[in-house]
Amino acid sequence: MLERRHSKKRDAVLEFIRSSTIHPTAKRVYEQLKPRLPDLSLGTVYRNIKVLKDEGHLSSAGIVQGEERFEGNPDPHPHAVCKCCGLIIDVPPDEKAATGVWHPVSIPGFTADLRDTVFYGSCSLCTKTTTLGR
Repeated sequence: MLERRHSKKRDAVLEFIRSSTIHPTAKRVYEQLKPRLPDLSLGTVYRNIKVLKDEGHLSSAGIVQGEERFEGNPDPHPHAVCKCCGLIIDVPPDEKAATGVWHPVSIPGFTADLRDTVFYGSCSLCTKTTTLGR
């Protein structure tokens, strides 16, 4: 696929998402970049995120609390999602994943070429708050 030319806004969107550890929504990207780019619109952010995803520069970290969250690391890797506050955490690779060997699940009549693993639960802050509230 032919990459489109870079624009100041697209580069800013990519830079912000890649530098973020919170897996931001498009709205969050817009709110953070708007002061620096006064003519930026939310629609422009969505369009640029789509282009960046299509070109393989970004990926979706999933939909959490009704909003799609974005990942600056497009390589497949697992996430942990807090069901209470919506925090998304990159799961550190285990020793098997560090070898770079991926064994696809055997599914009769189907060939898998991508695996997306998500763990759901509570982050340490929400667990602590829930425990203290008892």
